[in-house]
Amino acid sequence: MTDAQETAAQTSLRTTGGAPPADGVPADGLPIPLLEPREGIPPVVADDRALAEVVAAFAGGTGPVAVDAERASGYRYGQRAYLVQLRREGAGTALIDPVGCPDLSGLGEALTGTEWILHAATQDLPCLRDIGMRPTSLFDTELAGRLAGFPRVGLGAMVESVLGYALEKGHSAVDWSTRPLPEPWLRYAALDVELLVDLRDALEKELDRQGKLEWARQEFDAIAAAPPAPPRKDPWRRTSGMHKVRRRRQMAVVRELWTARDRVAQRRDVSPGKVLGDAAIVEAALALPQNVQALTALPGFGNRMGRRMLEQWQAAVDRARALPDGELPQPGQSPSGPPPPRSWADKDPAAAARLSAARSAVSALAEELNLPQENLITPDTVRRVCWEPPAVVTPETVTAALTELGARPWQVGLTTPLLTGALTASADG
Repeated sequence: MTDAQETAAQTSLRTTGGAPPADGVPADGLPIPLLEPREGIPPVVADDRALAEVVAAFAGGTGPVAVDAERASGYRYGQRAYLVQLRREGAGTALIDPVGCPDLSGLGEALTGTEWILHAATQDLPCLRDIGMRPTSLFDTELAGRLAGFPRVGLGAMVESVLGYALEKGHSAVDWSTRPLPEPWLRYAALDVELLVDLRDALEKELDRQGKLEWARQEFDAIAAAPPAPPRKDPWRRTSGMHKVRRRRQMAVVRELWTARDRVAQRRDVSPGKVLGDAAIVEAALALPQNVQALTALPGFGNRMGRRMLEQWQAAVDRARALPDGELPQPGQSPSGPPPPRSWADKDPAAAARLSAARSAVSALAEELNLPQENLITPDTVRRVCWEPPAVVTPETVTAALTELGARPWQVGLTTPLLTGALTASADG
């Protein structure tokens, strides 16, 4: 889509039935600042009686329900929700405090069969699931924007480009565990769901116009049906700066310090990074300090931390130093899939040729369809098919392989011919 076509498409969206009740986009084309919710800032629901009223109101509403959640990432341990916002026709907007109302399963049951509208659904669904809320169907406005070819798909950017309104986003990274929540934060939270229904309607029309609506529906259904992600294996290996750690004894120090830090963070209910930084963990792993004095001299440690905490970190280092060789972690996780593509040329030149041909074909089609390559087909899926292709490459066997790897029908239909061609062409070459 050219810049002119994109501008025309976005202008057409603003003038369809999807635009919110307002005077429309000004003649100068500047976005209209959205400063207040239509019905004002609703009171925060923090007890069972008020929650029961909200459940009844939303059960009696009509149409889809806009849902959002605020977490305290970077401040608190874990990813629990500290505020849940909803809006539905006939019910208005509700702000619910999951600290005062930790069980929202009754609200979730009242919304069974109702389409939920979320922006970047996979970010909010885990914390919503933890408090008893899980959609049976959904519409993800961020994913819809990606499939429709919008270059910027944050909520503020989408509301501005599609509906012509400017959202104030200054409170997105605040500590939502704060109580009481300041009024400006509550206003921001209410405005986050103010236009989600309108945005959903406009994007549905645009996806339909581009012939992509069925693709989006398959993606939304897959998100709604996906089980919770399993616990990550060896999460300590994701420590920032881990690439500097080469020796197994050093890796053991990272593991012990990471585990000790995680216990402290969980007990205090604070972000692990506020207890001890990743950079400090890596410094200790590289230096292998012999005592607290040597540890204190390293970046990220110091007397301000307190003698007791320093002794705790040194004890973790000492445990790693004392481990027998047979109990030291192995270098790198056991791969569950293909090796990194950079090593393919040496390990398997034929596979490298297949991957190169497949990537080129996928890239060309994604550009033609005006959507990101990773939404057309995940890079991991392409790598796996190219590393271990079917014994006999035919459209049928490639279709079966893609389906087994979790590709949706629309993705299978579009990419099977490309990948079949790439696999057979590289074999012929």
